[in-house]
Amino acid sequence: MLYAGIGLATEATEKVQSEVDKLVEKGKSADSEIKTTVENFISKTETKAGEFETKFNELISKFGYAKTSEVEALRQKLEKLEAEAAAKTTKTVKAAATTAKA
Repeated sequence: MLYAGIGLATEATEKVQSEVDKLVEKGKSADSEIKTTVENFISKTETKAGEFETKFNELISKFGYAKTSEVEALRQKLEKLEAEAAAKTTKTVKAAATTAKA
């Protein structure tokens, strides 16, 4: 699916370049026409990018894959829990050592 999105972006870029080249060849290189062509391209690309992202996220969810942000959030929680466990272990060991000396 990712490759399809990359292919779509490449194809769209080539089409815009082709349209701009045609305008230049015809002598219609007026800034307003080129600007309109580029604005239309950007608008369509943003729409397609949004559609692609929605489809991609649906696939990720469908197959049960975690998003990078979800993995990172879990990693941070794990690090926090490990730090808390290490602190409690150190405290318990010190308490045991104090009790053993007494």
